[in-house]
This record gives sequence, C-alpha cells and structure tokens, in this order.
Amino acid sequence: MVGLAPAAHGGNRTGRIFTGDRSGDWLFRALFDAGFASSPVSSGPGDGLRLRHVYITAAARCAPPANKPTPRELSRGQPFLLEELQSFDDLRVVVALGKIAWDAYLRARRALGQSVPRPLPRFGHGSVALMSDGIALLGSFHPSQQNTFTGKLTRPMFSAVFARARRLARVSRPA
Repeated sequence: MVGLAPAAHGGNRTGRIFTGDRSGDWLFRALFDAGFASSPVSSGPGDGLRLRHVYITAAARCAPPANKPTPRELSRGQPFLLEELQSFDDLRVVVALGKIAWDAYLRARRALGQSVPRPLPRFGHGSVALMSDGIALLGSFHPSQQNTFTGKLTRPMFSAVFARARRLARVSRPA
C-alpha cells in the first residue's frame, strides 16, 4: 500500500506510518475488517499489531504542508519507495491511497524499468489498472479528514477497496 506521507502528528510522532492520527484509525479498521491486520487499532510500535500480507509505505518521507508535497519532496522520497518495491518477491496488488500515491507508484515502475500501461491509467476510487507483470494497481481515496468528514470517502467504500484487494491478491482470510 502506498500512502501520501507520514503525518506530522501521526507517523512522524509514533514511528509507525498511519499510527496516531484519524487517517490511521480508518486505515487499520479497514485492514482489520479485511483480515490484513490483527487489530483494528494501531497506537504505536509495541502495541502487538501484526499486518498480514500487507506492507505500508509512502510516496513522500516528510509531512508536507497542506498535504501537498512538492515535486522535489516526491523526488527525494522516490529512492526509498524504489528500494521497498524491489524487496518484494510476490507483489500482487498495490493499493494507492490517493492520486499522489497512484502517480508515485507509476513513476516508480518506470524508474525500475517496468512497463506502465499506455495511455496512463487514470486514478479513481475503486479503479484498477493491471500491469503487464500481473500486478494490480487499485485506487482509493485517501482516508484524510478532508475526505472522511465530507463523506467523499465512507467506511463501506473504504472497506470495499480492501475486500477487493484481498480478492485480487488471491490470499485467504486468516482463520
């Protein structure tokens, strides 16, 4: 899963991305409901939370002002994203939380010499773009307060993304 960046009062403070902020509250609940997390709550390292068949990273490495990273910030974060993506032997699905994450993943694929569909797939909530190597890129609105407080993203919409990710990845739910 690719998010935007660690939040100043969440991941930067707690040391675990999406932990300690409202976006994380939404994310870990949805991951738990889909069987990807052992708990619906993430309070910090050492809380016993275990992720199953999921890895969380970000396009940028610092909390950008107004949640809008500059091209330079994204460029500086790309080497970390590239290294993380190269560490997976059996990557099947990438969930992009927002358009910035969607675009960052497509840029990373190009930088790694992997093909990208032409024309470029457009981001949308629930959109799926299949890559030539079988990886599915699945879009979701970011669970930011801007999206959740306004109803642009609802819990059922968000849960549906992770249920679909499970089906696309062809992994079974834990017993």
